[in-house]
Order: sequence, then structure tokens, then C-alpha cells
Amino acid sequence: MQDYQAPADLLRDRIIMVTGAGSGIGRAAAIAYAAHGATVILVGRTVSKLESVYDEIEAAGHPKPAIVPMNFEGAAVKEYEELAMTLEENFERLDGILHNAAILGDRSPIELYDPEVWNKVLHVNATAPFLLSRAMIPLLRKSTDASVIFTSSGVGRKAKAYWGAYAVSKFAVEGLSQLMADELDDERHNVRVNSLNPGATRTNMRARAYPAENPQQNPAPEDLMPIYLYLMGKDSHGVTGQQLDAQPK
Repeated sequence: MQDYQAPADLLRDRIIMVTGAGSGIGRAAAIAYAAHGATVILVGRTVSKLESVYDEIEAAGHPKPAIVPMNFEGAAVKEYEELAMTLEENFERLDGILHNAAILGDRSPIELYDPEVWNKVLHVNATAPFLLSRAMIPLLRKSTDASVIFTSSGVGRKAKAYWGAYAVSKFAVEGLSQLMADELDDERHNVRVNSLNPGATRTNMRARAYPAENPQQNPAPEDLMPIYLYLMGKDSHGVTGQQLDAQPK
């Protein structure tokens, strides 16, 4: 999977949503998916960043993406449901979701952790993916071959001190991924669901978490795209309910 060679037309005519599409892994994935033929729905909170990704995709001659500004910190249930209705009107179905948007929160001991920050991190990183998935499942069911990727973390599989709400939120994401995989794993559905841990990657979040680290020692988001393409394309049909890693351990 990590060395997957994606065919140029792997995602042709597919409709794929990427959250946190304005930067980092989300940006790289959105561009990679578009380069392989997908119409990408760019979801994020910063319009200028989404517009930058949109312009890059359009300039390259790939299918025209769509921009959906959404701040998961404050979005109401109705907004997710309205987004689903809009997508159904314009695209009829959804072939994939990459749940990538997340916030780091504080790196501090539990006894000193700010409860307001805790609630915000859990909401953005765990509740928002639930609400978005809940709203999009009917559209995913209309696809003949849909894939959902939840972004996990090493500290969401084995907790480490001082990772606080971020670690707990990623444990929740793992649970949500397994739940959806089990619920949708039957002949009535064509939806596969997996979690993917990107590992140490050259992103702004990584720099905030490890300010003393040399970022050049980590791969760029673009370097991880083979497995992101594999999981979103037809070659991963039947792969579901897995905890996967984007980098060798």
C-alpha cells in the first residue's frame, strides 16, 4: 500500500470530500485525488486556503473542485444536513470521504488541562467527523464503491503522557471508524471504512507539537499519497475495518 502505483485514471468520475483541505495532508490529498480524476469537495474553515487549492487544481486542468467553508468548532447539526442535501442535488452521490481536519489542543498534564480546550478538541476531532459521517452515509450508499478514511494517530492507538484531548479524540476516531466499518460491512452496502495513521509528517501541526524537531527529517505530505490513493480507489475494494499506517514502523 505504501508503495502503491496509482493508475492515472484511478479516481475518474468519482466525487470525493476532503476535510481540512486547505493545508498539510488534506491539501496534498485533495490535489492528488483531483490529479487522478476525482471531483474534490474541499472542506475547511479558511476560505483563502481552500481557494488556493482550488486554483492549483483548476490551473493543472483537473476536474473543477467545489469549495465548502465550514468551521467544525461551531457548525450545527442542521449545517451538516443541509450540506448533504446540497451535494445530493449537485452530485447525487458521494464516493469517498477523507476525514483529515483536526486541532492539536494543549500538550499538558491532565491535572492542568483546560476544560474548554478539552471540549473544543473533542468536538472538532471526534464529534464533527461523527456528524459529517452521519449526514453523508446516505450519499455514500448511492456509490457503487465508496471509501471512508479516518485520520488516526500513534497516540490514538497507544496513549502517551501530555497528549491530552488530542490522544483521547483519536481513540474516539478509531472507535467511530470500527463502528462504521462493522455497520456498513454487508452486501447491502458498498462502503469500506478504515483508519490511517500518517505518522510523523512535515505539517504545521507537527511543528506545533514538536517545536524543537527538525521538520526536514519527516516526509512531506505529498510523499504519503500512495496509500491515500490506494484506500480511495477501487484496488482497495474489500479492505475495511483496518488500522493502517502511512509509513513503515
